[in-house]
Amino acid sequence: MRFFNTTGPVDAADHYCLPPLDRLDADELLRLVTAKRYFVLHAPRQTGKTSALFALRDLLNSSGDYCCVYVNVEVGQSARNDVQSAMRAILAQLAREAELTLGEDPISGLVADALEVAGPHGALGEVLSRWSVAESRPLVLLIDEIDSLIGDTLVSVLRQLRAGYARRPEGFPQSLVLCGVRDVRDYRIQTGVSTAVTTGGSAFNIKAVSLRLGDFTAHEVSELLMQHTEETGQAFTSEAHATLWHQTCGQPWLVNALAYEACFANKAGRDRSHTISAEAIMAAQEQLIIRRETHLDQLAFRLREDRVRRVVEPLLTGGETAHLVRPDDIEYVRDLGLLKRAGPAEIANPIYREVIPRELVHGEEAMIPQRTSWYVRADGKLNLDKLLAAFQSFFREHSEHWVERFDYKEAGPQLLLQAFLQRVVNGGGRIEREYGLGRGRTDLLILWPEVEVNQLKSGAAEINQEASENAAGEAGLSRFVVECKVRHKGLERTIAEGLTQTAAYMDRCDASSGHLVIFDRSPDMTWDDKIFRREESLGDKSITVWGM
Repeated sequence: MRFFNTTGPVDAADHYCLPPLDRLDADELLRLVTAKRYFVLHAPRQTGKTSALFALRDLLNSSGDYCCVYVNVEVGQSARNDVQSAMRAILAQLAREAELTLGEDPISGLVADALEVAGPHGALGEVLSRWSVAESRPLVLLIDEIDSLIGDTLVSVLRQLRAGYARRPEGFPQSLVLCGVRDVRDYRIQTGVSTAVTTGGSAFNIKAVSLRLGDFTAHEVSELLMQHTEETGQAFTSEAHATLWHQTCGQPWLVNALAYEACFANKAGRDRSHTISAEAIMAAQEQLIIRRETHLDQLAFRLREDRVRRVVEPLLTGGETAHLVRPDDIEYVRDLGLLKRAGPAEIANPIYREVIPRELVHGEEAMIPQRTSWYVRADGKLNLDKLLAAFQSFFREHSEHWVERFDYKEAGPQLLLQAFLQRVVNGGGRIEREYGLGRGRTDLLILWPEVEVNQLKSGAAEINQEASENAAGEAGLSRFVVECKVRHKGLERTIAEGLTQTAAYMDRCDASSGHLVIFDRSPDMTWDDKIFRREESLGDKSITVWGM
């Protein structure tokens, strides 16, 4: 049985998959190769880059017109600035790949002599030159993970490739693809813990074009799911299709991971007579986040980088410092896949939007001394008034030293509120988040299943997955809007703006309850002046305003 792949390149014999070259313009790739061009293919991790390179390699070799070899140069990363060691590892890897692809090893015998004649800063170029001369067909080289190389090693590889460019195709590869997460313009030359201002573009100014592998389209997501349905008979509801697309926005790893979790990892999903629902997709999403799967963990690791923090922090706070964000930092974060590819700076999909604040407060959330059962009424409904009042007291007493723990201190109050709410709401419901540059606020939507209290687990007061799905699908959900704003203007003006925003969000979400939280970070204000609760209304909407 085939399955949804979340690890490594796709294999059509084992995995549901889309033809890799269909996601690129294959005619354009062939035109670039024929025209003897050197170019870049880049995309975020786990989007299908290596699968596309394998498919291109096989296509070119099957034509009989080219000798095409793929090599992953990540083996040279651990050598960092030791070019000698890195070059030996890269050339050894290239020899292995050539033998596996061509059935012969055309270069092992060249390596030792090339290192002696040309040294580590010329050995790669020497090997490629001699190989091209000896090979009867034009040589095409596909270099993967190029941006994993560090410092002098990266500079040496790029400059050797540039130095041989003029000798192609008789004395150097006719065409060459550099593949990685980032475009060549942003290959920062890293040395130790610092990053020099030199970028890869100056060391490789011969690229013809940069191609980016995109995410799946909505049609491609449905096509992938239908492969499972056709082979097993297990259907996805139309709502499941729509939910999976909406939550992932087509990010390939997320699409495959949610589908695998719902159809293979989940015991109920392994029953092929069991139709996969939208609730099953949302339950799968929560499991991926809770387990901190490697893909999401790598994403969280990137949040520690200063370049990423400078972009993401204004998104979390509503964009008051948006004018300070550097354009090249935005492009860098887009290349990583954290932001949408085009338009205003916006987190790439709802799952990343959920993961980012949760990862930023992961350790702190576990230390917050709150239990779900304290805020669940006898009828099983969430007492959000009591919960926000508890947070107001907690914030007054603990905010100063808690916010100092966060790397994202400007977003500290919003993150602390989300950690507090997450600690409690995770015991039965879920939180959906919206934030971005220019919004001036953070929107939180709390979804709580309308179930009887005896359906809650004793002790942990959590709803099991089956009860959660039934509650969401049959009994419905209670919807609570919590709008967060930082006071930058007069209090009444901030409240007036917030009421308008909260009422609009309540309308859009069909929420039964609305709450506006105002954080006042003025150092000269006393807590007695900051802390308040007011009942306000706008039109037919009743909104509780909480001062912090």
